[in-house]
Amino acid sequence: MAAMKAFTECVFFQGYVKRQALYACITCCPVDSGRLAGVCLACSYHCHGDHELIELYTKRHFRCDCGNSKFPNNVCKLLKEKLPEKPQKTQNEYNQNFRGAYCTCHRPYPDPEDTLDDEMIQCCICEDWYHGRHSGTQVPPGDDYAEMICNQCLNKHKFLASYMGLAVTAVKSEETKDAKENITDNGQVKVEENGKKDVLEKELKKEDSKDDPKIEKDLKKEDSKDNPKIDVSGCKLLSIPKQNIPGAVFLPEHWRKQLCTCDDCKIKYKNEGIMYLLDEEDTVAFYEESGKTRDRSHTAPVQRELEALSSLDRVTRTEMVHEYNTLSSSLREYLRKFAENKKVVRDEDIKEFFSQLAANKKQRPGPRVQQFCK
Repeated sequence: MAAMKAFTECVFFQGYVKRQALYACITCCPVDSGRLAGVCLACSYHCHGDHELIELYTKRHFRCDCGNSKFPNNVCKLLKEKLPEKPQKTQNEYNQNFRGAYCTCHRPYPDPEDTLDDEMIQCCICEDWYHGRHSGTQVPPGDDYAEMICNQCLNKHKFLASYMGLAVTAVKSEETKDAKENITDNGQVKVEENGKKDVLEKELKKEDSKDDPKIEKDLKKEDSKDNPKIDVSGCKLLSIPKQNIPGAVFLPEHWRKQLCTCDDCKIKYKNEGIMYLLDEEDTVAFYEESGKTRDRSHTAPVQRELEALSSLDRVTRTEMVHEYNTLSSSLREYLRKFAENKKVVRDEDIKEFFSQLAANKKQRPGPRVQQFCK
């Protein structure tokens, strides 16, 4: 099952995973060591289970570091044959989060010295996390936006200023402005009299043009002014004015589909290392939705079993868990002998194991479960 593999198999040989949950191990790579490293979900459990870990949420295009040259005293328990990757050849990118620092304030999260209740928001480009109060602008309601670009990334990638009109704050302010302009002092909606007048005059001119070629020519000129031809084959940036929005920018769902994909813009994305913006599967939303889909398809049988177990009374449920733990530990111990002696497990061996287990159960008194509080 794919869901279980994420907990039991290191993803190193999958190469640079498009997006995955990552952890930084402070025990293996202390903050003052200068070694920044990230380990996958499975390695966080099996190789660093009793270590001090920093949860990094998700990062893009990353290959598990566990067991490489950044971990001189620790091998990967899941992939002992993993070849140490030289740090200078890795494509992994690291930021201050791998040291446990976040935002422009460079503080840990959660911060024991911070008494203010404030949400953390991840930039979709640098993937650092920022306090809402340090974003440089007012944070819109969470349901209004899908992604955020921090002010540092906007200054680094100047051409993105052309897309600031897509920001939810910009759209909202424009809608508010239009609404205010169409409301009279008495609170009534204005009727666009001038617009109606222009339409009527144009219709009258069309009637007159049937008899006068000069009027018809003038009408064609007016239509060309009102409906200019737009060159859809060229770069979108040529027709979009740049906007300056102070602080971070909050963008709606599917805003990436509005990005220009002409050859010149693709070169810009590549040169500035942000080609992933053209990939809808790069988003955290896509990653989370894919995870939900996998969970629904793979955990349905497990969910039914858990619901059946929950329906039992507490005593029966405790006895079943006890029996399961006994079976699991006994089988593990029994099979270890075969592994150490490099022997093949036969059908007779399995039958012998269960016969011995049944015999031991008869000799063993039943589990004593305390049913009442003293």
